[in-house]
Amino acid sequence: MKFSTKTTYGLRALLFLAKQPKQQLTPLSAIAQQEKISLKYLEIIFAQLKQAGLVKSAQGATGGYTLAKPLNQITTYDIIKVLEKDLAIGHCLDAKGQLPCSLQCHCGVNLIFPQVQQSIVKTLKQLKLSQLVK
Repeated sequence: MKFSTKTTYGLRALLFLAKQPKQQLTPLSAIAQQEKISLKYLEIIFAQLKQAGLVKSAQGATGGYTLAKPLNQITTYDIIKVLEKDLAIGHCLDAKGQLPCSLQCHCGVNLIFPQVQQSIVKTLKQLKLSQLVK
């Protein structure tokens, strides 16, 4: 599985927010500058994160973004499932780890990929944003 730049940038930006004082609003421009991410790209990412309820925002001169939940209630899975189109590790698995392949897998892959997929999802669901903050 290879995560997109959208996911990498989203994780970096949320970690930046996680390090800010609680409930402090941070402008996207500050995140973009600090993390060296395009502001326009961050706007796209944060629109998705806001729609998913992971961040909240306020407009105005002192506006910006903050996390919508406590750090220990946001998992890496929550973030990645919002930003990635597909979490499947191989082309013969769907996002739920099912094998929709026309062969109904007599190729042997069905013995490996579902287990690997389940392990990855389990790990991502267990790994909380609070554990990533240094």
